[in-house]
Amino acid sequence: MEAVKAIYEEKLIQPVKGKRILITGGTTGIGRAAAHLLARENDVLIVGRHQAELDDALRDFQQHDQSKGKLVGKVADLANPEEIDGLFAYADEALGQLDILVNNAGLAFNSVLEGKYEDWAYILNTNLLGYLACSRQAIDRMRTQGRGHIINIGSMSADVQEKDSSVYVATKSGIQGFSESLRKEVNELGIKVTLIEPGAVGTDMQPREGQAEKQEKGEMLKAEDIAVAIYYCLSTPLRCDVVEMQIRPHLQVI
Repeated sequence: MEAVKAIYEEKLIQPVKGKRILITGGTTGIGRAAAHLLARENDVLIVGRHQAELDDALRDFQQHDQSKGKLVGKVADLANPEEIDGLFAYADEALGQLDILVNNAGLAFNSVLEGKYEDWAYILNTNLLGYLACSRQAIDRMRTQGRGHIINIGSMSADVQEKDSSVYVATKSGIQGFSESLRKEVNELGIKVTLIEPGAVGTDMQPREGQAEKQEKGEMLKAEDIAVAIYYCLSTPLRCDVVEMQIRPHLQVI
């Protein structure tokens, strides 16, 4: 009876309201969908590499959402440590404090048999070192208030390790290991760490042709599906950690 009473009386889902949130890779795809969902009742800062995409994401939100929060943005290249410093200095001004970091910025790349050292270095700096650096900046701010939540968007590629994607797989495998270890380092500070690993998602990282048909058939996810998953992870009670979540299209065989 106590368990049944708890279900009816306790707020098992905590509304995500009044939070200060930074989303990297927030101008397109998963990051953009998450920003538009969360900014309805929170203050959200998105960052992307291109001004045109940032302007479009902000304009689209302003046209369609009657928001109780706000959405602002900044252009920055997270492969550059100086621009990461500038991003968080801007976040301090725009948000005042930081409650949630969604590490999502990432670039596609194929095999190590393609490209050269400088190409691989840029991908690793963006996809992996960018996560590390942004997490450190966020933790420095979150620890002063004794709470916070870092969500790392990884990929099922870390487990599948598909052929002809060795550079990308290396970065996503690194994110997986980093997330698992980081949680053990910061949970006593009151900071949560969640790793979300999607399967195939209809974003700019996938060929655009045929995405709608695959989504209709259940062979591909929408970016909004991952945005909802992010919201769920943020909405659980303080006693709960969603440590790792894998989300696959219904008919994607992995």
